[in-house]
Amino acid sequence: MKIADRVQQVPPSGIRRFFELAEEKEEVISLGVGEPDFSAPWAARTAAIDSLERGKTSYTANKGMRNLRVSIADYVQQWGLDYDPDEEILVTAGASEAVDLAMRAFVDPGDTVAVQEPTYISYVPGIQFAGGEPIRVPTTPETEFQLTYDALRDAGAAEAEALVICYPNNPTGATIDDAHLREVAEFARDHDLTVLSDEIYAALTYDGDHTSIATLPGMRERTVVFNGFSKAYAMTGLRLGFALAPPEATQAMNRIHQYTMLSAPTTAQYAALEALRSCDDDVVEMRTQFDRRRRYVLSRFREMGMDCFEAKGAFYVFPECGGDDEQFAEDLLESQDVAVVPGSVFGDGGAGHLRVSYASGMAELKEAMNRIEAFVE
Repeated sequence: MKIADRVQQVPPSGIRRFFELAEEKEEVISLGVGEPDFSAPWAARTAAIDSLERGKTSYTANKGMRNLRVSIADYVQQWGLDYDPDEEILVTAGASEAVDLAMRAFVDPGDTVAVQEPTYISYVPGIQFAGGEPIRVPTTPETEFQLTYDALRDAGAAEAEALVICYPNNPTGATIDDAHLREVAEFARDHDLTVLSDEIYAALTYDGDHTSIATLPGMRERTVVFNGFSKAYAMTGLRLGFALAPPEATQAMNRIHQYTMLSAPTTAQYAALEALRSCDDDVVEMRTQFDRRRRYVLSRFREMGMDCFEAKGAFYVFPECGGDDEQFAEDLLESQDVAVVPGSVFGDGGAGHLRVSYASGMAELKEAMNRIEAFVE
């Protein structure tokens, strides 16, 4: 059977390869998984169960249940985002589907797409699956892993059709302050770029407020914002996300969505609807716990003498390991049974770092950090 060239050219996930190594061992503490250790809020789970008991198992509207889209429109207003639930919101099977739809809707074969690095592993393959070519824009610890106008210019992003950003960022935990966000917006306007902005960790921002790039002057009409319920509501397995975009862009993404997915899972939509209606306190509690863990893990790495940028959001820290990150991660796993992800998995700019998730309980985190300390000594 012939496999399409564009599929063969994309390597397997580096994260997956490392997880397979970890699965070969017993009693491993995994700090590599990008999902909360909390269960979805009970009210959301109850709503899902109730929808099943009432036989709500049919398709919904392609764009998602209207009452859910209305609730999403209300939810995103906390970040100053104002979108029409009928024309500008598309409910998807996870934010990952929304990203894929955008790549296929806005990238033609041969187009170039700028993407910051290090960043989430799915963007570059998504560009390639759409037939595009990535332009990698490095971010560094010196700028707290923030994009700058100069970095975009120097990487050749002016020639791109689109720019992919992710903040708070996976894997660095960095976000973008107002000054740098305005630089990115200015660059996008100057060079007529479509911006694909993954803001799924927006609700997990610490020490400040999240600002969506779509709220800046001249940006709403050129931006697609992605978000979802996996991270803030600990609903990873229910696979529900959404995209916010101007009507023409939403229609384009929905044209693909209606032929491939038809509609997002109905049970998950009922759970999400209840999450938005009654689970704000759960989100606040989880964010408080993540923040406590963030401060603990950061302080432990610094006590070990490992340079570590202070993460501003999400649930990852990104310490420097002082050498070959893949070898460090493999040796750590082999000798101490602690799994972390090599930073180079997230692009060349991540080399020499480790992605460490603190979405685990404090007892587990303390034991893992003790083992890492023993390893580096």
